[in-house]
Amino acid sequence: MEENVKVEREEAAFDPISIDAELCIGCNRCVEVCQVDVFLPRTEKGAIPIVLYPGECWHSGHCVAICPVPGAIRLNKMPKNSVEWKRKGTGETFNL
Repeated sequence: MEENVKVEREEAAFDPISIDAELCIGCNRCVEVCQVDVFLPRTEKGAIPIVLYPGECWHSGHCVAICPVPGAIRLNKMPKNSVEWKRKGTGETFNL
């Protein structure tokens, strides 16, 4: 007998992962490769996974690297870890 279980998403101060619902094909490779089980797969075939525990993310980028669709999943850097440089000669900026 299958029970309906309601799972509530963890609220994090910062969302480290963004999934583009238009691009994601629901292959669940990100779910399989995540070292800390941030994702929860959906029961429907081809549905995008749930980012259930965003606060647990280690920011390793494995989920982005294994995704077969470029841009479907994005690892967001925490604002405090984001650095911007400005080239003196041209004024061109670089973000890391």
